[in-house]
Amino acid sequence: MRINAFGFPGLVRLSAFAGKSSAFRARVDAHTWTRTAGTVRDAGGRLISVWGTEEAADRFVISAAYALEDGILWLQLPADDRHESGGYGYPDLSAVFPCATRMQRAVYDLLGLRAIGAEDTRPWLNHGNWAADYHPLRKRSSGTERFEPSQDADYPFVPVAGDGVHEIAVGPIHAGVIEPGHFRFSVVGEKVLRLEERLGYAHRGIEKLFQRTPWLLGQRLAARIAGDSTVAFSWAYCMAVERAFEVRIPPRAQWLRALLLERERIANHLGDLGALGNDAGFAYGLAAFSRLKEDWLRVNDQCFGHRYLMDRIAPGGMATDLDPRCIPAMLTQCEQIDAEVRAMQAIYDDQSGLQDRFAGAGIVSAKVAEHFGVCGLVGRASGRKIDVRVDHPYAPYHEVQVRAVSDDRGDVAARVAVRFNEIYESLRLLRALLSDLPGGHVVTPVEHAGAPSCGVGWIEGWRGDVFIAVETGADGTLLRCHCHDPSWHNWPALEHAIIGNIVADFPLINKSFNLNYAGHDL
Repeated sequence: MRINAFGFPGLVRLSAFAGKSSAFRARVDAHTWTRTAGTVRDAGGRLISVWGTEEAADRFVISAAYALEDGILWLQLPADDRHESGGYGYPDLSAVFPCATRMQRAVYDLLGLRAIGAEDTRPWLNHGNWAADYHPLRKRSSGTERFEPSQDADYPFVPVAGDGVHEIAVGPIHAGVIEPGHFRFSVVGEKVLRLEERLGYAHRGIEKLFQRTPWLLGQRLAARIAGDSTVAFSWAYCMAVERAFEVRIPPRAQWLRALLLERERIANHLGDLGALGNDAGFAYGLAAFSRLKEDWLRVNDQCFGHRYLMDRIAPGGMATDLDPRCIPAMLTQCEQIDAEVRAMQAIYDDQSGLQDRFAGAGIVSAKVAEHFGVCGLVGRASGRKIDVRVDHPYAPYHEVQVRAVSDDRGDVAARVAVRFNEIYESLRLLRALLSDLPGGHVVTPVEHAGAPSCGVGWIEGWRGDVFIAVETGADGTLLRCHCHDPSWHNWPALEHAIIGNIVADFPLINKSFNLNYAGHDL
């Protein structure tokens, strides 16, 4: 279904993407808000994100972004309805899109806006040590000076009853050097009956920090949302700002951005493939892929000045250009990595122990993937062929076309296979980008026109689609910058993937998802 088919009064087309997609924004009433959600679902669209904004003191707006055939539909609803607790509210979306549940819980913690009619209203980011009237994204909050615990810190996990059922608590502090998250397993023997996650421990107030950040420096903050997705978040932020200010970036900068994004994708897949081998008891896989990833990151540093490509993308284009002398070295590395990864895939396929652990573990069925709106490589491994580079190609992907990679099995083996095949496809894209890299300059000056504006950025990162929406004031300041990581959709699916498996398989299944804590806890 196309966005114009909705017939919204006052539908505004935001500045078009450079490519084959665009975004539209409309302000609606509560009835249209609810009706549109059902229509989008029935038309095969999906919910990307839900977030709230305080436009002025005690004047709130709730937003939802949907992915449709011809781009993004951004709906805004004034959240002026009062519910029984005396606060502000808006109609619940989780009954239509279950993936909205945790987003709506986070909206309440950050702004105090309640999803009216929602079944799950437990806190998400508030772990019991915020004052009762403190909501960090409000312009004023009487609780900001007193942070004593305002509620029972014992989170109400959903209990599972039955003979022999017991609980295993894991985290939030883990044995490895990873971010915090709590996992509560309900098990009989070693078989998992239910898993419930408790996240939000890595909340750093990123969206609040954006309100104190000049828009020309916002990409530096975006780059630090998640260190393994610095290119995706930086590009999404810059795209949102460029669309808000109607800036067209140079073709060379567009191609260089895609070059960085595909290098980021390959680096993460190399690391994950090694870790997955290690979690299945194949230490050689970790050693081999760690070496390949290290070689890859060193070339990043040599050619772009940063191993993880941080701060290379800036509003208007690129902060640095690519030295032509680096192109032959990068093309040579593509050939070497291609050959070595194919050799490692043959080894993985021939290892019966690995395949026994991978096959049939952590299955996410197509039905579950659709139910939760699972996206990215996890969705593609369950037959859900969603890739923004293919479905809504932004420059230069409308010229250098991506061949979609997918698998229908939905298990760990499928997620491993998707990673291998995405490496090969990204290497093909890198060769094409490097062979036909346009000349010219790499940045266009970005100037604010002096009027309030808004824009969205939508990028297919290595985990899935990264979405950023910005609203600027008349003086060009950032009034609101909402950042969305694909892990919001995929964490609930992990809870289903472990059901029926044994507890000892959870690290392997969890790594096959490799979801984001920090990017999810903004």
